[in-house]
Amino acid sequence: MIQIFGIPIQALMGQILLGLVNGSFYAVLSLGLAVIFGLLNVINFAHGAFFMLGAFFAWMGLHYLGVSYWVMLLVSPLLVGVAGIILERGLLRHLYQLDHLYGLLLTFGVVLLMEGFFRSIYGVSGLPYPVPSALQGGIDLGFMYLPIYRLWVVVVSLALCLGVWLLVEKTQLGALLRAATSNPKLVEAFGINVPLIVTLTFGCGVAMAGFVGVLAAPIMQVSPSMGANLIVVVFAVVVIGGMGSILGSIVTGLGLGVLEGLTKVYWPEAANTVVFMIMVIVLVLRPAGLFGKQA
Repeated sequence: MIQIFGIPIQALMGQILLGLVNGSFYAVLSLGLAVIFGLLNVINFAHGAFFMLGAFFAWMGLHYLGVSYWVMLLVSPLLVGVAGIILERGLLRHLYQLDHLYGLLLTFGVVLLMEGFFRSIYGVSGLPYPVPSALQGGIDLGFMYLPIYRLWVVVVSLALCLGVWLLVEKTQLGALLRAATSNPKLVEAFGINVPLIVTLTFGCGVAMAGFVGVLAAPIMQVSPSMGANLIVVVFAVVVIGGMGSILGSIVTGLGLGVLEGLTKVYWPEAANTVVFMIMVIVLVLRPAGLFGKQA
């Protein structure tokens, strides 16, 4: 049996795959956070709750209405985006001129309300969500067995990250979004509805969280606490990559996911803390993050 540094290659590659899957979740979730913070200057602590909401919408669509995974992969993010727009229009827009702490506290309260609501109805135990039939099974690579669904999660997450980065950084729409953030009054002088841009940006950011929730539903147990288990790590990813940096969120999310998987092989005791160890080191050496702009 082939071994790498004393670890069988099957176990090592399995953990790397698991790290890539988790890193894909980290990348897309932190990407949504980075878009919201970079363009709206809001720290959205409710991002994990919207991730949970996307998974629950998919579960309810299947069990109550018989709606397939593929349909909910499109419908669930739209529903989550609408919920985000309601939150932004009803509450968050009143806090844009205040300190970041107010938005953080408000979204933290929203998390408690959403989790409490779903916990009162479905309890704390996880609800299973089946892998769609088209993505069941796996591929035998000789040195490991590659589940098709996990490969699908990595590929579609990378495609989404690349698409969002290209949209924000390389298109006229992205330039308009950045201009509306840096100088909204000047952009409004050209007849552009800046509040509408802000609302849609927030809706799209949380819709990405809902999309990842649907992807995660067949892998994780759908439960009210599933978002809380990820959001702390995702915030660490955003801080390491640089607050508001889209490229930093993508690269850091994937890299830390793989590093976390490798740590589970070579140093299992540190697997749950390695991300935060790196965050401390980065904050000491480069407070703006690896890809953030220094003040």
